[in-house]
Amino acid sequence: MTSAESARLAYQGRMAALKAAFADRAESGVGLIRARASAADDLVNVLWHQHAQELGTGIAALAVGGYGRQELFPASDLDLLFVVADADKEKSAKPVIRQINQALWDTGIRVSATTRVLAECDNYDPENAEFTLSLLDARSIAGDTALTAKLLDDCIPKLLERERRNLSQRLLELTQERHARYGNTLFHLEPNIKECPGGLRDANVCGWLAKLTNAQPTSSLEFREAFAFLSSIRCFLHIRSNRDSNALDWKTQDAAAAEGIGVPNGPPRDAAHWMQLYFRHARVIARQLEQQADAMPRARSILKQTRDFLTRRPVTDNLGMRVERGRIVLDAATPDYDPAADSDVMMRAFQSVAETGTRLSSTAEQRLEEALPLLSSQLDEGAALWLKLRLIFLGEHAGLALRSMHALGILELLIPEFHGIDALVIRDAYHRYTVDEHTFVLIDTLHGLPAPEQSPMAEWKKRFAVILHDLQHPDLLYLASLLHDTGKGRSTGEHATESMRLAQSVVSRLEMDEFESGLVLGLIQNHLDMSSALRRDIFDAETIRTFAEKVQTPEELRMITLFTYADIQAVHPDALTPWKAENLWRLYIATSNFLDRNIDDERFDSRVSSELVRRITQLLPGESREVLQFVEGFPQRYLRTRSPEQIRTHYTMSKRLTDDAVQVDFHWTSAHSDITLVTPDRQLLFARIAGVLAAWGMNIITADAFSNAHGIVVDSFRFTDSFRTLEMNPGERDHLIRDLHDAIADPAVAEKMIANRKRSRRRTPLVEVATSVEFDTESSTHSTILQVVAQDLAGLLYAISTTLGEARCSIEVAVIDTEGDTAIDVFYLTQDDAPLELDDLPALKQKLLAAIESNAA
Repeated sequence: MTSAESARLAYQGRMAALKAAFADRAESGVGLIRARASAADDLVNVLWHQHAQELGTGIAALAVGGYGRQELFPASDLDLLFVVADADKEKSAKPVIRQINQALWDTGIRVSATTRVLAECDNYDPENAEFTLSLLDARSIAGDTALTAKLLDDCIPKLLERERRNLSQRLLELTQERHARYGNTLFHLEPNIKECPGGLRDANVCGWLAKLTNAQPTSSLEFREAFAFLSSIRCFLHIRSNRDSNALDWKTQDAAAAEGIGVPNGPPRDAAHWMQLYFRHARVIARQLEQQADAMPRARSILKQTRDFLTRRPVTDNLGMRVERGRIVLDAATPDYDPAADSDVMMRAFQSVAETGTRLSSTAEQRLEEALPLLSSQLDEGAALWLKLRLIFLGEHAGLALRSMHALGILELLIPEFHGIDALVIRDAYHRYTVDEHTFVLIDTLHGLPAPEQSPMAEWKKRFAVILHDLQHPDLLYLASLLHDTGKGRSTGEHATESMRLAQSVVSRLEMDEFESGLVLGLIQNHLDMSSALRRDIFDAETIRTFAEKVQTPEELRMITLFTYADIQAVHPDALTPWKAENLWRLYIATSNFLDRNIDDERFDSRVSSELVRRITQLLPGESREVLQFVEGFPQRYLRTRSPEQIRTHYTMSKRLTDDAVQVDFHWTSAHSDITLVTPDRQLLFARIAGVLAAWGMNIITADAFSNAHGIVVDSFRFTDSFRTLEMNPGERDHLIRDLHDAIADPAVAEKMIANRKRSRRRTPLVEVATSVEFDTESSTHSTILQVVAQDLAGLLYAISTTLGEARCSIEVAVIDTEGDTAIDVFYLTQDDAPLELDDLPALKQKLLAAIESNAA
């Protein structure tokens, strides 16, 4: 056995021992990455010396990047730099370098090798700043010691001295770009522990900034503990997946929590608790980076400085503080007075942050944090405290101020009830943020409504901004928003009720009057009601009446409408679609009209229908009689939710039924597609359509079905194209229409399609969803409402609607919704034009449960 083979076996043996020790908790994450770097050093040295004579002088091997820092994670690349004296040496050494790299690959090590002439290392390229940054961690491994010394002791120091400022600015730019890719927040429920804000890359940036500024690297205990915790997680991820995987997804969180990864006292810990530790450690790193970045000199053009000066609002006043270099700083303490220990100055500082968007300097934050014991003893209480808090809430940048207060522990000092949701994770794949960050994003969304933007939501933002403008008590809306999820920090009871209970203590301490506290508590208690109403038929007068009884006043309606808009938006960036915003707006308008008593139900229906019919018949001169015959028997909801042009289209389609008994109208957009079928009523029609769309991988958003007095049905489906099939292959749109036509004409076609779909591979759900089938016999006067909550799987809607069709249930309206892996489908059902018989419901429930279970099998 050659020495190289022995070295490779030795490396592999050491790695196996290190992984076993890590699994047995005998080795920490930091210990493992350093030990792997040491093992790699030994291996590279042996391989080098095996070719020492061929290599000769004028060439050296150095560890750079993570390997240079001796932070070599189990599946990370080995960053090697081969430095050569000149181009001739590079050419002659190339075969040997290739052999060394190949030997490392054969050992199971991913190599990221670079060869540079020494003179090239002296050049700084802003487009490849990563190479120069990697040199900051360079250390000698093997080869020409004189050449290595020239690089480490001469070339790199001169390069840094010359490019220190440019490199620092470029490093900050790269960091900002990376943070932007992750939404500029560390509070992701499934974070990338390397790249996310507060991740290991940020810890690296802290070290690089220290070198670039000739500062001492941070050595605080909490920073070292944070780095050690994240290092253990990354080691766990690499060993678990056997690759350079850094995504901390749900299942990995469960496994890491169960093993107590990074936790000194070890398992058991539930995943939500363990993730709180992650966020708290990540916050330490993020804050350290922010402080170091804040201390960096800023290279801003005179034009930008002037623009910033003109557009930035001044701070509230300059008593005890001022703005320097774009940050709010506190005046220096004197023997008799320290502004940092003055609660008035503190509250005005955060008010200024909220009003101007100017952050506190890191020094100001440190001084406030150190003064917390003094501040806590002199804080205002009662109405005086509310007066100052409301000014922060009303500031355009309130979210920024509240985040800063939260990070320093000041928000919890003022409102201890908020502490329970600090970095709290809710195990729901539909949510993107922790509960506290969700709250701040919600407040950001409300304040951002008036801001113009170019997006599909732009028009809806304008409409809801009008409501915000009309709000008489916006400060109460923001307070309710801050407190609405605090109940999630308790493990008992419904969180809305628990949050309201906690808020009672807050409004009592703030000495709010009965009217103000009633608005805040009512909104918190009922903050889910509007979302629930959206899962009903929002054109049903009973739905409107029930919802209006809960909100009671126009002001409460405005507040809950705005709250619901922002609450949905703050769940996930893609959660609020134009379609949801449209339904929310319709429900708001209908409820507002109900509350204002401007429109009587009967007169409203009669007036709208007659006016609508008149407008329709105007579009079809000479066919008034036939049109009236067509609309006869359709429910008022059909007439109120379709434009005259749409009804004319449906009427025209019905005239062609003698030629083809299945008429299809299809409209495609990149956001969603609408398909309407006009056909004589037949058994399981709804199920067949749902089956075909499911077979195509379409995600049905909503659906409704209407029939007239002559047995002609108009079924409409709105759906999204999960795989962008129709966008990327326009020819497939005709194919889809043909499939729908054939499936309606022949029941066997739909069954065959859905069977093929079910045979295709399903993705593994992130969260297991328990099935729930519930009937509501009281909320609608004309229908029985069925709500199904189940795992979102292909064919679910087909299975449900087939079961309903076999039970002779007519689906009047279907509201289909999906939240992550959870399908929430609501059906308005009738049987012979009446609600279902109560005695039939238990058996129907069992059939539905069996069908859902069979579909999931």
